[in-house]
Amino acid sequence: MSSRKRFSLPVVLVFLLVLLFLAGAGFTLHHKDHSNLTSGSRTGKVSEDSGAISRKLLRVVHGAKQAKKEPSGGEALPRGIVHGTSNLEMVSMVGDPKQQPGSRLSSKSLLAIPVGIKNKAAVDKLVSKFPADRFTLMVFHYDGAGEEQWDDLEWSRRAVHVSARGQTKWWFAKRFLHPDIVAEYDYVFLWDEDVEVDAFDPVRYLDIVKREGLEVSQPALDRRSEIHHGITARATNGGGDVHRRFYKAASALGGGGCDDSSTGPPCAGWVEMMVPVFSRAAWRCSWGMVQNDLVHAWGLDYKLGYCAQGDRTLKVGVVDSEYVLHRGVPTLGGTEGKAAALRVAVRRRSHAEMQIFDRRWKEAAAKDESWTDPYP
Repeated sequence: MSSRKRFSLPVVLVFLLVLLFLAGAGFTLHHKDHSNLTSGSRTGKVSEDSGAISRKLLRVVHGAKQAKKEPSGGEALPRGIVHGTSNLEMVSMVGDPKQQPGSRLSSKSLLAIPVGIKNKAAVDKLVSKFPADRFTLMVFHYDGAGEEQWDDLEWSRRAVHVSARGQTKWWFAKRFLHPDIVAEYDYVFLWDEDVEVDAFDPVRYLDIVKREGLEVSQPALDRRSEIHHGITARATNGGGDVHRRFYKAASALGGGGCDDSSTGPPCAGWVEMMVPVFSRAAWRCSWGMVQNDLVHAWGLDYKLGYCAQGDRTLKVGVVDSEYVLHRGVPTLGGTEGKAAALRVAVRRRSHAEMQIFDRRWKEAAAKDESWTDPYP
């Protein structure tokens, strides 16, 4: 008898729960039918509102999915074995690995420049200014002259040499200076080769950059240089080590001027592409903007302020006290014959690339609803 009671109690409870569920469902259906009969227009409005909310939620969820980090490829591995970044330091093939320097650099920056054998003497002078204990060197051979033709120079053996005939600095940079590969360098100097550095000290330059909080910078250009934009010329008014803006009167022909109210390029927050210097964070951002197929990077300089990790009128600047002379040697083409024709073709493509980049920027900005332009 007692065992039958113990068995019946759970059955009774289940039966009661089923009855309650059926009663609730019936009430819900009745309430819904009643609402449809008495409040048809109200239900339609609620349905529309619910649809709109659903669409918004879908957009938010889709945006969240898009924002998720892409798989790194190491998910199948134990976390401690994955090294997600690297550097360009040479490592011996022999010896005890435990006796070699640690995998993390103490404090070094990177100098990366395109080089042609015709400019060997000028390149040697430039590179020799950068002390080996503070700078790692990477050279991009664009003329087919390989490492063996540079071996007589002291620094050549410690440089990383990359060769691809007829390619530009930005082609090399996009393919060989991925932010994860250069993540251990404090700053990236991505310079042209036709630069004279008699009045330039890279160590003092970095001291100034750090003190001034510059994320994107360049040395000022000696006024004897080939100067395309006034903001890059060395200021001689004794205003300090750095200038961040440029002043000029508006042109009588309709050209805009630069004054204290100017907040964007080329009046403020802007450097040119011949001798830029990037902080680690600024290079990660800037590398993403470099387009695979646009090898001259024209137009990119007007957007570098977006990578300044803050206000571009403060974080982008030109260092006057450490300056260089830009000789303006046409390395991609020349001034006579076939070389001159190539030079014209290069400039034609550069202009076309700038138009394409500007169009891509506008399209990307219009499509990305999650992005707000800090400089509208």
